[in-house]
Amino acid sequence: MPRENDFKVKLAQYRELVLPTIAAATPAREPRRHLYDLIGGYLSRVGKGLRPALCIATCRAFGGRDEDVLKSAAALELLHNAFLVHDDIEDESDFRRNEPTLHKQHGVALAVNVGDAMNALSLRLVKDNLPVLGGARTWGVLQEFDHMILETLEGQALELGWVRENNCTATEDDYLRMVLKKTCWYSFIHPCRIGALIARGEGVDLDRFNRFGFFTGAAFQIQDDVLNLVGDASRYGKEIGGDLWEGKRTLILAHLFRSIGSTDLSRVRTLLARPRQLRLPRDIAWLGDMVTTHGSIDYARDVSRQLIAAAESEFETAYGDVPDGPDKTFIRQLVHYMVTRDL
Repeated sequence: MPRENDFKVKLAQYRELVLPTIAAATPAREPRRHLYDLIGGYLSRVGKGLRPALCIATCRAFGGRDEDVLKSAAALELLHNAFLVHDDIEDESDFRRNEPTLHKQHGVALAVNVGDAMNALSLRLVKDNLPVLGGARTWGVLQEFDHMILETLEGQALELGWVRENNCTATEDDYLRMVLKKTCWYSFIHPCRIGALIARGEGVDLDRFNRFGFFTGAAFQIQDDVLNLVGDASRYGKEIGGDLWEGKRTLILAHLFRSIGSTDLSRVRTLLARPRQLRLPRDIAWLGDMVTTHGSIDYARDVSRQLIAAAESEFETAYGDVPDGPDKTFIRQLVHYMVTRDL
């Protein structure tokens, strides 16, 4: 079986490992129709499960036990899905995982409440670590979640602010700073830190994962931005070109802002100043042509590859002193997967 298939099989195994914990954490009581059934339905849309997988694999690699890490891994997945529900509302997105977004299906009010509930259930799972992990490690995990949530919300605020103010001067450095906050902390850095913390308590320097997680997470997000424009619609799971419709300031647009002439930049600024519902398909097609013509997509791909090379170097700092094994191998393969994935 090809190595990529091995990786995907292993990724699916980690995902399946946390599902019973998530199901058990979702109350089987009223109100079901407008809350708990919606949570179950949303979580049944199969995602990649990268965050719990990275947490579990790191815990195992550092000698930890599944029974110690599953609640935290499940909490990460619940938190991630809560962020997705809220992000889709804030971005006015139409599709998620090949289905209409939750607010398109059930309205904004119910979707907001479902996202809030998943946040609450996530923190309850962290609290429920106490009998297994004891006070010190549970407090450490809670501190990691506290930092992770606030960094993510700050990153989202940066991105939403650029759209609200129609900022067409955001640079590549601005983008990477936003991605560190919005994506890297909660998707890569903290899952590694939490897994190692659960395995070894205070016996490991958690900052060893920060650079590795940043480089890996930034590459992941840039690849996602590229796929949003050129991916296979049947496999990507979201609206192709959605970032342009939503006016998201990606690395691709940051490169375009500094690459085009003043006349075209003025047209871009005018286009992005309009609400999504007033943007015309021909205008979005023109903007798509511009990012292709000016090499902005190819530039983003090049940056992603450079970040992966940096992540591969930092892997040795993060994991070099732990024994070789299937979980460590999975994490090493995950780095490569960030820029080769097609969905």
